[in-house]
Amino acid sequence: MKFIALARSVCAHHPALREITGPLQVRYFQHDFVPRDPKTKPKKYKYPLYYDPYGPRPPPSEKIIEIAERIAALPPEERSQIGSALGYKLKHPKLQPISTEGMDLGSQRGEAAAGAAKVEEKKEKTAFDVKLEKFDAAAKIKVIKEVRAFTNLGLKEAKDLVEKVPCVLKQGVTKDEANGIIEKIKAAGGVAVME
Repeated sequence: MKFIALARSVCAHHPALREITGPLQVRYFQHDFVPRDPKTKPKKYKYPLYYDPYGPRPPPSEKIIEIAERIAALPPEERSQIGSALGYKLKHPKLQPISTEGMDLGSQRGEAAAGAAKVEEKKEKTAFDVKLEKFDAAAKIKVIKEVRAFTNLGLKEAKDLVEKVPCVLKQGVTKDEANGIIEKIKAAGGVAVME
């Protein structure tokens, strides 16, 4: 309110300013705002069973239904040939295999993946992880000191790591280095294993 009074006094003392700006208009409420009746219940909307981003579609024609029934009646051997035959007839380009070299695919599936897994099993493992299984409560401080020695962690980080037993202490180390770490942990009063 003080601002409005100030604006009116400025416009009253300077008539030229009033001609430039015009009369001041103030709206204290929105004329199209209608408050909601507190007694009314909220609207309930019917949601579809599944989300379809393209909206409702018309039902398939009789011809399409007949083709689908004929395909469903085929034996599985012939059904498996439909995709390649349609691709050839519609002149779709052949799909090229994608190289997955260097990618972590998680659980590998398929015959090619199974063959690759067999080849990996034949190779000797060169990188190992050292995992702390358990430790004596009395030797906790010694174990923390040993963990700090080969992980370059601070005291708090090493303590938190040791308290989260079982946990991986070091990853990707050679077999000799892993055996050395395991021996040091064992001497300090803990039990570590190589994975």
